[in-house]
Amino acid sequence: MRKIVLAIAATSLALPVAMPAPAMAKDGYYNGKTWRGKDGRMHCRRKNGTTGLIVGGAAGALAGRAIDGGQNRATGTIVGAAAGALLGREVDKSRGFKCR
Repeated sequence: MRKIVLAIAATSLALPVAMPAPAMAKDGYYNGKTWRGKDGRMHCRRKNGTTGLIVGGAAGALAGRAIDGGQNRATGTIVGAAAGALLGREVDKSRGFKCR
């Protein structure tokens, strides 16, 4: 029983080391945020702006609620959330890595 457990343990430790070899045999290459596809063109990964959308929407809702001082603050909250979400998304997408 001890030999079987040792054999399984040795196999489970050796298996992850052997796995990267097939991945390296693919066409193209991947180097961080840019990679060359099978068609030879360069591709890049950029942020899609989701984090900025959420944070901007929350901040815009709070700002819109504070600015709209009337009895019904729903309008200011909704308009502020929409404007903040759009602004936050664009800021998040424009920051960071530029694909060249």
